[in-house]
Amino acid sequence: MEPVTLETPRLTLRAFRESDIEAVALACDDPDIQRFVPVPEPYTLRDAEEFVTVTSPAGWRDDTMYNFGVFTHGGDLVGAMGLGRLALNSPERHAELGFWTARDRRRRGCTAEAGRAVADWAFSALGVERLEWVAQVENAGSRAVARSIGFVEEGIQRARIVHRGTRRDALVAALLPSDLDHPSGTPYLPSPRLPSNPEPPRSSTTK
Repeated sequence: MEPVTLETPRLTLRAFRESDIEAVALACDDPDIQRFVPVPEPYTLRDAEEFVTVTSPAGWRDDTMYNFGVFTHGGDLVGAMGLGRLALNSPERHAELGFWTARDRRRRGCTAEAGRAVADWAFSALGVERLEWVAQVENAGSRAVARSIGFVEEGIQRARIVHRGTRRDALVAALLPSDLDHPSGTPYLPSPRLPSNPEPPRSSTTK
């Protein structure tokens, strides 16, 4: 796919350019990002160059990951927003939303604003029918953004994430097209909710 550009009231989401390398390097050389995001530690200018000029373009070209740089309309870097784990040519039609935010741009609602724009694009242009968010349980900032976008938490998966050589529990949430008033190409039949403490099945053995 050719990279696309999305606009929101405060932000421009576009493919990264070589002119962004220095800003990306500065943003990702941050312990808070490195604590939860699988970026090199320490993060160098060469790492940023690889991400901007090789990894991100390859994702668009090969339809494996669609990375957006998130910028103010004035051109300042806010963060990165990407769709990964793409399964767009199968009945599952799902993707996973991931993001990081530069330290000086946090707690302003910008990342949630960008996330809603990417979710709308995923549902309307790509035909995504289930958008997932997965993060370490301790990642309170990412969780707050996901909730603000509208993701519904579904539970904790043990040892889901491998980060810095250690398996970590992950909180999983999902966003469906109907959550943002988009139609879905496949009918959805929700299952009856189980009681919180279901009784164990009774044995058929009699004495």
